[in-house]
Order: sequence, then C-alpha cells, then structure tokens
Amino acid sequence: MEHLNIAFYTDSYLPAMDGVVTSILNSKAELERRGHNVYIFASSYPRNIKKYSSKKVFLYPGREFKPYPQYNVALFPYNSAFKLNELGIDIVHAHTPMVMGFSALVGAKLFGYPLVSSFHTMVTNKPIMDAYYPRNRHLKKLAATYLMRYLKFFYNSSDSVIAPTRTTASMLGRHGIRNVNVVPNSIDTKIMNPGVDGDRIREKLGIKGREKVVLYLGRLSKEKRLETLLYAARILMKRSGNIRLVIAGTGPYERHYMDLAKRLGIMGNTLFTGFVDKRQLAGMYAAADVFCLPSTFETQGIVLIEAMAVGTPVVGANYLATKEMIKAGENGEKFRPGDYTECARKIEKVLNNTERYKHSAIKTAEEFSKEKVAERLLEIYNLVLSKKGIY
Repeated sequence: MEHLNIAFYTDSYLPAMDGVVTSILNSKAELERRGHNVYIFASSYPRNIKKYSSKKVFLYPGREFKPYPQYNVALFPYNSAFKLNELGIDIVHAHTPMVMGFSALVGAKLFGYPLVSSFHTMVTNKPIMDAYYPRNRHLKKLAATYLMRYLKFFYNSSDSVIAPTRTTASMLGRHGIRNVNVVPNSIDTKIMNPGVDGDRIREKLGIKGREKVVLYLGRLSKEKRLETLLYAARILMKRSGNIRLVIAGTGPYERHYMDLAKRLGIMGNTLFTGFVDKRQLAGMYAAADVFCLPSTFETQGIVLIEAMAVGTPVVGANYLATKEMIKAGENGEKFRPGDYTECARKIEKVLNNTERYKHSAIKTAEEFSKEKVAERLLEIYNLVLSKKGIY
C-alpha cells in the first residue's frame, strides 16, 4: 500500500488521557513510523490550543461539558472539511460519533472521502445514562431512544465501522449497525512491558515491602462503579492489615469516592494519587500486585491490557468487554458485576498466587501491541479504499 494521508477526528484529546486518547496516539505513532501521515482534528479548551496544536494537529475551541469537566464540546468545527482538501486526505477516521465525528461525516460526504468510524464508548449504558442524561426518567428514555437512532444513522453512513472487541461488535449488530470489523485499541509494548520496575513508585507511595497493592487506574466517574472495589477493599483489609488500595486518576466522582472510603473506615490504607503523568503509568501498573476494574460499561478496557503487559494480573466484572478480555484462571479472575464480596474473594485468590497468572497476562497483552493493531487497521483502510475504487 502506498503512503496514506489519514485524518483522525476525536472529541477526546490531550491533556485528557483515557483509552481513546491512548489508542489514537499509539495508532498515529505506528502509522507514521510506517511512512503514513496522520492528521488529528480534535476539540479543545481554548487555553490548551496553543500547547497541543501542531502542523498535524488541528484543535477547535469548545465549551465545557459540565457533567464531565475533562471534556468539552467543540463549537462549529465544520470548516475542518475544507482543511481535508488542502491536506490531500485519502481516508477519514472518526473516533467519535459526536460533534467532531459529525464534522468528519460532513467532510467525508461533502468531498467524497472514504469514512471509517470507531465505536469507543457505551453511551447508552445505564450507568452513563444515570450520570450524564437528563434526570427526568421520561426525558432520559427519550434521549436514549433518539441517541440510538442517531448512532445507527452515523455508523451506517460510514464505509466501515470498527469495534474494539467481539462483544462490542455483536452489540452493534443487534442494534442494526452494519459493516462492523473488530480492531482492538492498542498499547505500546515497548513502554508497557514486563521489565518495568515498580519499586520506585512503591517507594514514592510509601508502600512497605510486604504490603500487597490493589490498584485501580482510570477515570473516577460514576460508570466505573468503584463502590464495588471500595467495599471489597474493606473486606480484604479486615482479613489482613497488609492490603493497600491505590486509586489513581481524576474525575467528577473523585470526592464522592474519597468520602465513601472515609465512611467505610478504609482511608488509612487507601491512597488517592490524583492525576498520573503518562511517564509514570507503566511504573504504577508494575507497582501493583493486582489490578481491579469493577466497571460494567467497557468496550475494551485498555487499562486491563496495560496492566497485563507489565505482568500484573487483573480482576474485573464479568460483563461486556471485560468478560472477553479476562480469561479466568489464566490472566486473572472475574466476579459478578456489583458483587463486592465475590470481588474481594477473587482479588484474594490472585494475591495468593500472582506468579500463576503473570505469564498468561503478558502473553495476552502481546496481541494488542500497536504494531499488530496498526497492521489490522491498514487492512481495513485498504479494504475500504479498494471498494471505493481508489486503490
């Protein structure tokens, strides 16, 4: 395949660091290493535009999305369509169906570019609806109905739809969304690898040598269901004084979870780290003895893969994509969603024999390297371009 000019559209970008941003940055780096050009079109707070803009990154000012202050909604980014022509774009890839994604759709249809669209977030999942939709149940139901209609319109307007897991692809199919291919989000296995030493992070966090660290790393938001982990931690801490719970990250529910930890009486053995610099992420995973993801809305759960890549086994809710990512008895264990007693039991099971899970965890993560994922992504691009008669 000759070198391509690719346009990524996203509503989520730096300085926010989540699975979508990680996937975008990894794909961009690997595609450009292979000689392709990747241009990013993203929404941004005005104060961040100068810092994160470049010759290949075009940021559009937006307003704060109040229910989730880490993100903002771009205002009138539709002139980006004319930039596509100027750059000689070959294919447009929308990493969101929302404002920037609709801008990608407008540009693709206006000038006849092939459009690939990724599905990253379960926006109609109940915890998401409870946290970010209108409070009135009738309005909430109406919003969910029309949002799903819009999503069906948006994704069926694309030449190809990308889902990160088979579970997510099946869900999209049940909603009548066509042309779905599975391409997982990637990790950088040169950064996330079993050779990473977590001792420096443990020392920085004040973790003593024999203490066992249970880690959660990610957004602190309602849909992550961290209550399950906090209640499980109380059970574990009652059984052993050797357990430390580390909650790494920020989000709109940070204060809520801190208050809950205080009410449960576990704050003395619980550490909320706040924002984690990306240079310290690998060390944070490596500092843990087990990683726990109680969320029930993941389309993939890239944090699970990152943890496994450094050799840290995982425990997660037996639901949606997490159910697919975790192989019980191999790279980790699963528990019934919301069942904090079983969550505690599964964490304890892993802690009692971490070496048993380590090798399988590393092998699982290798399948999500940015090199392997870029290869699959290029196959999708090639297929779309061929059908369009471009290549």
